[in-house]
Amino acid sequence: MRKGFRGLCGIVFGLSGLGFVGDASARNYDQQAAEASGAQLDAVTVFIDADWGGREDGAAREITRAHKAFAQRGYRLISVETYTENGDLEGFFVSYVKH
Repeated sequence: MRKGFRGLCGIVFGLSGLGFVGDASARNYDQQAAEASGAQLDAVTVFIDADWGGREDGAAREITRAHKAFAQRGYRLISVETYTENGDLEGFFVSYVKH
């Protein structure tokens, strides 16, 4: 997994106007998307905690909410990378670019 994360960092940090937006614990993707759009960021990455919403479909639901909020502000998905710690899934780094 480390190799995948390093690859994502290479892609993400190579983009101009990159930002990591908002407080991930807030889970307010509409606000995060508005901040990214207002700051005219070309690309943005958000972290989605795998524990939000329970084990069954919580992470998938959160990722879907993030996709919807960023799509409404003109961003499209470029990458979803898992983040593990000691073999346990902790969450996802989700990256978007402006159309």
